[in-house]
Amino acid sequence: MSLTETEYAVLRQTIATRGTVRMALLPMTLIGWAAVGGAFGSEPHRLVLSLGVLVAGFEAIHALHVGVERIGRYIQVYYEAAADSPRWETTAMAVGPALPGGGIDPLFTIVFVAATIANLIPAMTVHFTRLELPLLALLHLLFVVRLVRARGAAARQRAVDLETFRAIRSQVARDGRPTV
Repeated sequence: MSLTETEYAVLRQTIATRGTVRMALLPMTLIGWAAVGGAFGSEPHRLVLSLGVLVAGFEAIHALHVGVERIGRYIQVYYEAAADSPRWETTAMAVGPALPGGGIDPLFTIVFVAATIANLIPAMTVHFTRLELPLLALLHLLFVVRLVRARGAAARQRAVDLETFRAIRSQVARDGRPTV
C-alpha cells in the first residue's frame, strides 16, 4: 500500500472513530450531568458543577465534529480531485443541504439547550441570594449563546474549510509551499 493510500485509509478511519466517539459522548455527558445534579442537591455549586459537565461534554463533541469536518474537506480537496477516486465527501456535502427537514444536528444543540434549561429549574424552586440567582442565570445564558454560535459556525464550516484547503492547494501548486 502506498503512502497516499495509507494516509487516505487512516483519515477515513479517523472520521469513523471520531464520529462514533461523538455519538457516545452525548449519553455519557447526560448521565454525568444527571449524576452530578442529583448528588449535590439544589445548592448553587451543584448547578454550576452540573452546568460544567454539560459545557465539557459539548466542547468535546464540538471539537470532534470540527475535526471530522476539517479532515473531510482535506480528503475532498487532496484525494477526490482525481476522476477515479472515491467521492464520499463531495457527495455527502452535495446531499447534506437538500435533506428534508434540514438534516441532523451534529452538535446536539437542541438536547444541550433543553438540558441547560432543565439544569436551571431547581434554582426557581429554592431560595437563593440576590446575587446567586442572576449569576446562575447568566452562566446558563452564556452557555446557550455558545451553543447557538457554535451551531452557526458549524453550518458554515464545510464551505469555509473547503475554500481554505483549495487556496492552500493552489498556493502549493504555484510556488511549492503553503502560506498559512
